Amino acid sequence: EGGPTLIFLNPCPRAPCCTTDPVPDFQECFLYPQDLFVFGEAEGFRPFQTLLDDDGRMFPDVDINPVEDVFVLPYSSGTTGLPKGVMLTHYNCMANCLQIAASLHTSPEDRVIGLLPLFHIYGMIVVQFTVLLGGSSVVYLPKFEPETFLSCLQNKKITLAHLVPPLVVFLAKHPLVSQYNLTSLSTILCGAAPLGSEITSEFQKRFDKTTINQGYGMTELSPVASLDTTNTAGSIGHLVVNTLAKIVNQENQTLPPGGVGEICVKGPQVMKGYYKNKQATDEMIEPSGWLHTGDLGYFTKDGILFTQDRLKELIKFKAFQVPPAELEALLLGHPDVQDVAVLGVPDLECGELPKAFVVKKPGSKVNEQELVKYVEDRVSPTKRLRGGVQFIEEIPKTASGKILRRVIREKYL
Repeated sequence: EGGPTLIFLNPCPRAPCCTTDPVPDFQECFLYPQDLFVFGEAEGFRPFQTLLDDDGRMFPDVDINPVEDVFVLPYSSGTTGLPKGVMLTHYNCMANCLQIAASLHTSPEDRVIGLLPLFHIYGMIVVQFTVLLGGSSVVYLPKFEPETFLSCLQNKKITLAHLVPPLVVFLAKHPLVSQYNLTSLSTILCGAAPLGSEITSEFQKRFDKTTINQGYGMTELSPVASLDTTNTAGSIGHLVVNTLAKIVNQENQTLPPGGVGEICVKGPQVMKGYYKNKQATDEMIEPSGWLHTGDLGYFTKDGILFTQDRLKELIKFKAFQVPPAELEALLLGHPDVQDVAVLGVPDLECGELPKAFVVKKPGSKVNEQELVKYVEDRVSPTKRLRGGVQFIEEIPKTASGKILRRVIREKYL
């Protein structure tokens, strides 16, 4: 769909797209061998180094309109459907870098870990561009491996870590963490998926000198709309500068503070639209510029934003709506739970019943009844795990840490 004129690959022999010979699909899409680049060397591909050796003729000066011309075309996560190409302009991305920098100050003294994939909007804009804009250094890791990750934090004396919830859970719960000196780590910014107050509190018990804040956004917002700077557990903070937001009900009427509804955002970071998909663009962005995020949330009287869940992921139990993220955050606070996802399972009488898919901590002997009772004692009757608990080996997630609920449905339901 994107119709790229160039493609860049890693020489990874285990992946079908990175074999020593160009695969048939590539040969059909690309007319010339010089269209295919590889980091390193592989037969049939042109080394990336040749671009750096170019005398400049491959990169001619061009005139652009920063407000209108697309700078990058990342694809949305596709957690509930097919990914869509998100057209972000030069203006979108530069504006959001400056918005983030106004809330999260970095300096040449900061050392930041670069673990999130750079093809993802979080790794690209928040970690790479904004951090470098502040003059900080970034230490990149090719992938997450517990010992390598912890050694990097310790030996490179990382001061700021941009992480996703599964990594915060790892730091809060894994026994290996206690073997490392992570006192240099002053700030963690967590994003890409909700981080509940329970796991935040558990993290703070272990790292009482480290500040942990959440950010909120989406690919369509370049990506940041809000950042917590008040250390309010469970919140996603105040809006970044030059951003408007409102909470609306199903009739698109604005709700007062405390009212739960859909979060809508307006600002210079709002995408130009979806690539070759005007219908989806018009469904998401009003003519007045308001973008409907599809996320449920509410504002406090002090302007602090809290998010609850995706509208499409709400479990419909009788006449009630149950946010899976709320139950997931609660279960992550249990000492025997390593990871969890909650989905609605079909029920003829009630519509859907909340069911938890749980990964136990190593050596744990917790059973289904214990976890059902644990939740029952802490929630209203409509939010109980009436669909039960199923123990699995791993929660499938995107590279940015979002739960792939459709994969769980296909595999277990």
